[in-house]
Amino acid sequence: MTGPAPDPPADPLAGVEWPLRTARLTIRRPTPADEEAMWAYRCLPEAGRWTGWAPRDRADWSGILAARLSRFLLVEREGELIGDLMVTVGDGWAQREVAGDGRATQAELGWTLAPAAQGRGFATEAVRELLRLCFEDLGLRRVVANAFAGNEASWRLMERIGMRRETHGVQDSLHRELGWVDGVGYALLAQEWDGAGA
Repeated sequence: MTGPAPDPPADPLAGVEWPLRTARLTIRRPTPADEEAMWAYRCLPEAGRWTGWAPRDRADWSGILAARLSRFLLVEREGELIGDLMVTVGDGWAQREVAGDGRATQAELGWTLAPAAQGRGFATEAVRELLRLCFEDLGLRRVVANAFAGNEASWRLMERIGMRRETHGVQDSLHRELGWVDGVGYALLAQEWDGAGA
C-alpha cells in the first residue's frame, strides 16, 4: 500500500529549461520588467475582445499581471514581444481514494497575440510548442482550452494543433459586449498528441 502522493511543486514551470525555441519564436518566462511591453498590445481593444479579462486601464493591468505573472509565458520574434501564452497546471477530477493520482496532471491553456502579429502562423507555432512543453517537459496527461464560440480564430487554432472539441455550451458564456453567447471547450490527451507537429 502506498501513501498519499506528494504535493506538486508550487511552480510546475520552475524546473523547465528556459527559453524554449521554435523555428521562428522564443518562448520565455516573464519578469515584472515585461509589464510595459505586454501592456502595449494588451491595452488594444482588438487584443482583449475575446479574453476573459481585459484591463480597464494601466493600473488595472498592473494588478492583473501581479496576480497572474506565474501563469504567463512570453512569445518573442527576433527579440520583439508579440504575444503571451497562459498555462495553468491543475488537478484532474478524481474520487477521494485516488485523488493523489490526479494531482497536477492537466493544464488549461490560453493565448493572446498582438494584433500586428496575427495571421502569420505565430500563434499556431507557439501553442504547438506549449503542447510539447505540457506533454514532454511537464509529463501531463491532458490539456484543455476554452473559447467563446464566436472566436473562430481561436477554436480553429485548437483544431489545427489536433485538439478535439468536447463541449459546445449553448449561451453558457457571458461576453462583456455580446451578452450570453455559446462557448466551446477543446482537449487533447498525451497519447493523442503527435509530437512531430500535428
